[in-house]
Amino acid sequence: MAAARVASRRPGCFITFEGGEGAGKSTQIARLAAWLRAGTDGLPGPREVVTTREPGGSPRAERIRAAVLSGVAKPHGPFAEALMFAAARLDHLATLIRPGLARGAIVLCDRFSDSTRAYQGAAGGVDEATLAALERVVVGATRPDLTLILDLPPETGLTRARQRDRAAARGPDRFEAEALGFHERLRAAFLAIAAAEPARCAVIDAREAPDRVAQAIRSTVAARLPQLVRDRPDAA
Repeated sequence: MAAARVASRRPGCFITFEGGEGAGKSTQIARLAAWLRAGTDGLPGPREVVTTREPGGSPRAERIRAAVLSGVAKPHGPFAEALMFAAARLDHLATLIRPGLARGAIVLCDRFSDSTRAYQGAAGGVDEATLAALERVVVGATRPDLTLILDLPPETGLTRARQRDRAAARGPDRFEAEALGFHERLRAAFLAIAAAEPARCAVIDAREAPDRVAQAIRSTVAARLPQLVRDRPDAA
């Protein structure tokens, strides 16, 4: 009981993963979650790690995800998609992210508001000020403690995404099907976000083999959020 009480006093931590198609975000989230669950900051009691994704992460948000990725909102333009993502994010924050952080969990999220800035903003053409206002209303103070941007050339990412889709016997989703220029704008947008917010963002070279990418992520987490990995012999 004493260990549980100590664990409950640890503040939650919010880490988001961003990047273009085929960057390996879901693979690396699973690897980081397993590493963190194996032992985190040396305090008594286990540390809860929650993995989730956007759009999605809650039943209502998953339904919106299915609709958007099927292309149902595309005829209405990127602002309509941004509104749908905002609705999904509201529910996701209320039902999973904020409760997890309140419990002291480490929440790892595959995409968050930076993806809206990149996909619907820089690549889709929605005004930056409009998206910033929407983000203030929806996200409020629930900002990531660390954002890991997995970066690689869009041609490489799209090749990986096509291979993944073939293995799963499915076609490209709404965004994978966009032209190369769209994906080049995405990459530039994510790198611009990282440059503008270096205290929050870290760029990870996703061209490397998965093991090397995972090591780079662990090293970044250890450097940026040392409270999560204190006293771990393999933190570096």
